[in-house]
Amino acid sequence: MKITVVKKAALFEFLQEQYPDSPRTRVKKLLQSGTVLVNNIPVSLHSYKLNTGDIVEIVKSGIKTSKASSPFPVLYEDKEVIVIDKPAGISTSSVDGSRNVRDELSSFLRDNTKGTERAWVVHRLDKEVSGVLLYAKSLELAETIKERWEETEKQYYALVEGLPVEPEGTIKSYLKEDRQQKVFSSKDQEKGKLAITDYKVLRQVKEFTLLNIKTHTGRKNQIRVHMADLGCPIVGDRKYGASAKYIRRVRLHAYSLSFPHPVSGNIISVNSRMPEKFLVVKEGDEKYK
Repeated sequence: MKITVVKKAALFEFLQEQYPDSPRTRVKKLLQSGTVLVNNIPVSLHSYKLNTGDIVEIVKSGIKTSKASSPFPVLYEDKEVIVIDKPAGISTSSVDGSRNVRDELSSFLRDNTKGTERAWVVHRLDKEVSGVLLYAKSLELAETIKERWEETEKQYYALVEGLPVEPEGTIKSYLKEDRQQKVFSSKDQEKGKLAITDYKVLRQVKEFTLLNIKTHTGRKNQIRVHMADLGCPIVGDRKYGASAKYIRRVRLHAYSLSFPHPVSGNIISVNSRMPEKFLVVKEGDEKYK
């Protein structure tokens, strides 16, 4: 976990803000363990002065949170927010009662906080997409995060069919959804909402290409549509032009999210590892729906 400091403070005070429910002695032990880095350098001095822009990394806290029994892997959690590693194949939320992350996470939080906390949606990942997903623990906090959402930075891995003509670039269009709930691009700003996506080739994997994707907007199906516009649909994304010969998992993973904390204002940076076998594309049916 990496956190960008937004106001000057002593390191010990800063750590107490990150672990408000932990005893002072446990925070002291965390410092003594040598697992707290400031700008990539281990620091154990309690009174060490942090300046605006410093990067504090907690390599391994040793402080227990609710990770062990959470229905999803927890990447970061405090009293205000929880960030989980969403698996592919489950919706962010649902209105029809089908299985979804929000309901399962809310149930878990309520059970562990005597009903004082639940999960409030801040942003979404498509059902087929995996990776970093942020929830607030109250409606007010969710609204606070959304007010500063333009300050967030979201990055993804995408394994696409073929190879883009240019090794990197920016795709800009206006997205609109049709009656069949399929999104399409238009150059006419009156026909949709502006969507901007950066891409960069990382490496080729046989007949596929691994891209790093950065979004400047958060429109529905944005990356999937823009990769199709590029002539390189995401592997497994049959809805937007990928090969329908085999049923494959959609190879899109949200690996990084940085956002201003709704209370402290510190920039929280959370990362998720690339899923196992993400770059392995079988010739047969992967049995993924």
